[in-house]
Amino acid sequence: MPSRRAAPSAARPETAATRAQAGGEQSLESRRERVRDLVSEKMAGLPAVARVDAPTRRRAGVFRRALRHEIKRIQDPRRLTMVFILGVVGGMVLAGLLARGEAAGADTRAYWAAGRLWLSGGDPYHPLGPFMPYVYSPWMLPLFVPWSILPWDVAWFVWRGATIVGLLWSIHWAYSRRPMTTAILLVLLAFPLAANLDTGNINLPLTLLLFGAQFSGPVMAGLLWMVATTVKWVPAVFWPFMSPRGRLWGLVWLMLALVLTAITLPETLVQLQVLFSFQRPIRVDYLVFIWAIVPWAWRHPEAFRWLMPSTWRGAAQAGTAAARVWRTHWRRSPERTAETLRRVMRARVRAFLGLGA
Repeated sequence: MPSRRAAPSAARPETAATRAQAGGEQSLESRRERVRDLVSEKMAGLPAVARVDAPTRRRAGVFRRALRHEIKRIQDPRRLTMVFILGVVGGMVLAGLLARGEAAGADTRAYWAAGRLWLSGGDPYHPLGPFMPYVYSPWMLPLFVPWSILPWDVAWFVWRGATIVGLLWSIHWAYSRRPMTTAILLVLLAFPLAANLDTGNINLPLTLLLFGAQFSGPVMAGLLWMVATTVKWVPAVFWPFMSPRGRLWGLVWLMLALVLTAITLPETLVQLQVLFSFQRPIRVDYLVFIWAIVPWAWRHPEAFRWLMPSTWRGAAQAGTAAARVWRTHWRRSPERTAETLRRVMRARVRAFLGLGA
């Protein structure tokens, strides 16, 4: 009998403890739910950019997989080879620039001195002192004045620093889209790039202007092309690679440049005389302008298929077939064929300049 009474008394404390534990867990769970609801309400009031998703493990897994993918890409033998070659070439270019020291920047010093001479009433085309003559359009001299006011050390730092920053930006854009082709092209252009960075010639800044024109609106693209063409003339060949409206605005800005040239005709004649009498070595540094076509070429990879001999036969057959069709039409009706040809050419010219059909 006593044992039977003791059993219920011993079971009661366990039941109470279990109930207390269950009640505590329920209260803890209810508090967690209230906290989650409160956090959800607070998160709902935040902008979409500031919200953070709750499941971070999944995101961490995505980051780990992306990192492993990038490591595998870097371990590609071809990429490692190109990274090594680019590192060696870049190191050689940097060593050459550092070795030149104060002897570098001869061409930039000519632009700097031209702006100062023009401000003081001197003749930038026949300078006195250790400066090369200014050989560009006279109406472009005011463009150099705000920069030439700076002391030479500061002006040279600004010129070369801005050029290097622009070059690195263009390399980043090209390498992120076609890494292997970009690396090979940079290796081939290493010497022209180094020569321009050493002398501070305006070729590389003009190349970057043409590069940036591919990312500008038609008005700005035409203006950049006009400035580059007026300075060096070589960038004129890049006119077909602009957007249709950019080509049209390029012609408009070029008309303005011709008007300014006519207004400053006496100084322009002096400029041409100095330009053609100035002795310069073979201009290998002009090859840097090849870099200006990179944005267009990277966006239109099929445009250079005609360089492949395998496409020549098909192109010749298509051209022969088109010539036969036009010859047949000409034999049947010369007047209508001529009118049709003029209409087709007019439509193509308007489309080429972005004027519609």
